[in-house]
Amino acid sequence: MMRTTLDLPDVLVQDAMKVSHQKTKTAVIITALQDLVRKSRLQELRHFKGRVNLDLDLNVVRKRA
Repeated sequence: MMRTTLDLPDVLVQDAMKVSHQKTKTAVIITALQDLVRKSRLQELRHFKGRVNLDLDLNVVRKRA
């Protein structure tokens, strides 16, 4: 863990705590950062949409005869 001092708008933090149902400010910030990273990674994956050719035989993948 890393300790950091932040100047955040009180109203914004309280609103975030309400809508996320988090009990602590730390939990709200961790949740927000995780969501930001997840959304960024999903956006990166969208660049591959329609560009990757997955020529798979599902029967072979599922080990069916």
